[in-house]
Amino acid sequence: MIIRPDAAGAAETALDFVRRLYDRKPDPVLGLATGKTPLALYGKMRASGLDFSGTHFFNLDELVGLGPDAPNSFRRFLRENLLDGLGVHEERVRLLRGDAKDLEREAADYEAAIKEAGGIDLQILGLGRNGHIGFNEPGSSLGSRTRPKTLDRETLADYGPGTPRFSITMGIGTILEARVLLMIATGEAKAEAVRRIAEGPLTSETPGSALQLHPRAHLVVDEAAASRLARADYWRWVWENKWRVGQ
Repeated sequence: MIIRPDAAGAAETALDFVRRLYDRKPDPVLGLATGKTPLALYGKMRASGLDFSGTHFFNLDELVGLGPDAPNSFRRFLRENLLDGLGVHEERVRLLRGDAKDLEREAADYEAAIKEAGGIDLQILGLGRNGHIGFNEPGSSLGSRTRPKTLDRETLADYGPGTPRFSITMGIGTILEARVLLMIATGEAKAEAVRRIAEGPLTSETPGSALQLHPRAHLVVDEAAASRLARADYWRWVWENKWRVGQ
């Protein structure tokens, strides 16, 4: 748990994780999240000067029925807010198709593509107010794989009128196979979900709590999102003293 003063600070810390990945591996596999929260990070990635040409990209999820050019498709979001500004090689970009005729086949092919790329090195995650990651809604199996998924009413309300009721999403089991998980959560609206995933029990009712099972999961939050943590002072103390081992 890393608590930063504000959303800009959270994005800068998240960028540090991305930089460190490229310091050790010039051609990593990145998993991308969609939504407002990672926008600041994506802007910083575009301006970072890092060479992303060797990177393989995958995304967490997509809304069913939306083609790549649909205004509210996640594919278009990632193109406009990140990928089109990075000089990527198209053959290394594999994004879920919400308009696939056979969603089960698309899910199976996606799992195979991740495996063929060598597995995801760094998976960027957002967090839903109900604790979902990807579109793994409350009640999702903690061992689930990429699959079609029905959206929760609360999620539909967050996305607004006209949002498709179905998605295709990486499963929780798929997400947990990434070598490093980097979750960003900002704003008071995410505070209760942050508390539940970090300090609550491991449960399918809070899908994000599955991060407790991962050996290298990092939660980067701002003070607003950390406002309901019982151990916030401890988390701040840990970060302040992280580099002082042996001193």
